[in-house]
Amino acid sequence: MATYDPFRDLDRLATSLFDTRRGPRRMPMDLYRDGDHYVLTADLPGIDPGSVDIDVDGQLLTIRAERTLAAGEGVKWITREREAASFLRQLNLGQGIDTENISATYSNGVLSVTIPVSEKAKPRKVEVKTDAETPVLTAHESHAGAGAGAGAGAADAPRPVEQ
Repeated sequence: MATYDPFRDLDRLATSLFDTRRGPRRMPMDLYRDGDHYVLTADLPGIDPGSVDIDVDGQLLTIRAERTLAAGEGVKWITREREAASFLRQLNLGQGIDTENISATYSNGVLSVTIPVSEKAKPRKVEVKTDAETPVLTAHESHAGAGAGAGAGAADAPRPVEQ
């Protein structure tokens, strides 16, 4: 049998009166990169999945969620420590994100958001061309005053022009 502790109730009352966090609460989260996408996981225990709202506006990702508690008729509460609450988290995504393909799942009180890296931001190879692949300009020197056939030979051979 539970014993009555007036100090516990007084502490709970003082906490509720002086708690300034009446607005949306922050949800604890982890964020990591796995290959070509980021994964955000956030703890949202007791949240109705239908209350989770994820918006992307430009490069700003906003996650909102609500926890509501049933207040059954004729119920006499012995203790009530869980509160109804709103949760809010906003992240600046940066430029290398594919905002069109962000996806999310909610399972066992954990929200998982997959944020893919855009194709432009992925590492890529740059082809290096060699001199053999670039065209070489050639020119002929003409010797004024030399007759036809006279002086023909090595002097008339095409020579590459240095660029």
